[in-house]
Amino acid sequence: MKLDFTEKEQQPVPEPKPVSLRLISFDLRADFGFFRKPDVNDGLQLSYNMLHKPALLGILGAIAGLKGYTQKGQWPEYYKRLKDVRVGIAPLDHERGNFTKTALKYTNTVGYANKAKDGKSGANQIVYENTLRAPAYRVYVLLNEADELQNRLLTRIKNQEAEFVPYLGKNEFTAWWENVAEYEVDQSIPQEAFELKTLFDKRKTIVTKSIDDGYDRFDLFDFSEQKGSYIYFERLPVSFNEQLFQYNLIDFAYTDYPLKTPTQLGGLYRLNTSNEYVQLI
Repeated sequence: MKLDFTEKEQQPVPEPKPVSLRLISFDLRADFGFFRKPDVNDGLQLSYNMLHKPALLGILGAIAGLKGYTQKGQWPEYYKRLKDVRVGIAPLDHERGNFTKTALKYTNTVGYANKAKDGKSGANQIVYENTLRAPAYRVYVLLNEADELQNRLLTRIKNQEAEFVPYLGKNEFTAWWENVAEYEVDQSIPQEAFELKTLFDKRKTIVTKSIDDGYDRFDLFDFSEQKGSYIYFERLPVSFNEQLFQYNLIDFAYTDYPLKTPTQLGGLYRLNTSNEYVQLI
């Protein structure tokens, strides 16, 4: 048997894509908002109180001009192309993290929604939706301006332009944004008690493993300060299970209490040499 020891031609190593990160924020507002919780199908429909990442990606996609859901069983263009963009979210004009809600009444006249038990058309279905009133959020987005899509998104946010009309959960709840700001990309570690201006995942750490389930969730907060008054918790979607087409949910917190140092929280970005930080997910 003859052995071939000729050197194989080496494949060129692809060059890394250029990276030029920009951290911006803008204030997103609407007269109403409704981020439907999928676990309720009858009676009063409930909404998440906080804007969550999957909903925010839809808004960013509308600004950038990416397509939404077009075919059952397929992910929309905006999700496929923006799901790795890191974002942070903070409520504005709220009451201890909560927004006022009102039950809006809708009449569902779609035929298949109003079948009687005998299979014939029945009365119109009445639906109540627990809708957010005047929801507002400060959104932080980390974008790579060396990427054509993300650079286009960055430009449109700054110019307050959108390809499609953005909305908060339902297309009748048109959204707008203002107060665009930019920050240095600074991941320096807090050296003293610090303010965390966004919702945060208390299990997201600077090491690869997550904080244990038995971890005391209140051990993060510096209660020695007189400044704080509340801690808000909500279980929110952070992404999709791409096999089951369902939300992946995580417990988030939001507070006006300072957080202790040293901290194991990951994804922290400092806001322009202040003692204020945001967590990007």
